[in-house]
Amino acid sequence: MEAVPRQVYVAADIALLIVDWSMRGTARDGTEIAMSGTATDVLRRGPDGRWRYVIDNPHGVDNPHGTATPPS
Repeated sequence: MEAVPRQVYVAADIALLIVDWSMRGTARDGTEIAMSGTATDVLRRGPDGRWRYVIDNPHGVDNPHGTATPPS
């Protein structure tokens, strides 16, 4: 897998990342697979200084699985 940050916005202990990613490999049946996209992710820095994902949206606005329903 390869990931290249396109934009990073940090405000205190919250960060928004926009990342172009690609992945190549072999499926269980032996066929070659190639996937790519532009992710939008939100991270929070913990008390230990490490960044952790709060929201992981690997397909950004191009979601092949349909539109998610916003939380109520």
